[in-house]
Amino acid sequence: MGKTAIVFPGQGAQVVGMGKDVASAFTNARRTFDQANEILGFDLARICFEGPQERLDATDVSQPAIFVTSVAMWRALEEAGAATELRPQATAGLSLGEYTALWLAGAMSFEDGVRLVRQRGQFMQDAATAVPSGMVSVMGLSPEQVNGLCSEAAGVEVLGPANFNCPGQIVISGAKGACERAVGLVEKYGGRGTALRVAGAFHSPLMDPAAEKLKSELGKVTFIAPRIPVVSSVTSDYYRGPDDIRELLYQQVARPIRWQESVERLASDGFDRFAEVGPGRVLTGLLRKINRALTGLNYSTVESFGGVAAGRGA
Repeated sequence: MGKTAIVFPGQGAQVVGMGKDVASAFTNARRTFDQANEILGFDLARICFEGPQERLDATDVSQPAIFVTSVAMWRALEEAGAATELRPQATAGLSLGEYTALWLAGAMSFEDGVRLVRQRGQFMQDAATAVPSGMVSVMGLSPEQVNGLCSEAAGVEVLGPANFNCPGQIVISGAKGACERAVGLVEKYGGRGTALRVAGAFHSPLMDPAAEKLKSELGKVTFIAPRIPVVSSVTSDYYRGPDDIRELLYQQVARPIRWQESVERLASDGFDRFAEVGPGRVLTGLLRKINRALTGLNYSTVESFGGVAAGRGA
């Protein structure tokens, strides 16, 4: 019998209405939103449940919103008795989702997690505002081809790979002009490019100011060694302890995210069932493209909770 990894989504998974059904159906989920509201000093739950979408999409709101919603959904699974059936033996998250993974593994408290992702979002929003920048999803090219595209489109500006999501899907990140040139050049390389609706060039050197500010805040947080393995999406390897957590969460802001390699690492270690907990189905979709032999489960609504024992496939 194989092993189960719990995976958590990152920024971009937000949608108005997320978490509303679990908060209505499960006391622990509702308490999670109430607790987050108190920590943050504003009604995050209302923004998640009612919008507006523009407010939810703001980086300083979407990051705590996704973290809190994902925690609420896991706590709802626990309350429903479904978490025991899943029996997680490792966990991982896509960029921001790594904070939820570390929380699940007991490496940090919920309170610290909420504060950190709020600060992370604010710092990244500030860095994005400082320099016009963006991100482009590139489909159908190899990493080597993407490197060539970035070299040609960059000129004297910043542009490079930011997210290695799955075979044939790489997100590039950099200065606005370089991103625009990349969209115009991508067909020359045999691929397709779509500009993403994001605040700025995440996971690029343009986020260095945000990373430095976050580094200071990470130093104030008490981390402990994870009680189950947690994969870092920067290294595609497991966190070793508190110092490692601080260093890699700092690096994560301005360095590429290697999600495909993270899933492949877990698969090579015997994990064949991946349960995505949180808003949306992004990671479930990526799993299909990384390795169709792996089983993908998705728990993003109350309705989906019934699939735990049945093993809803990707």
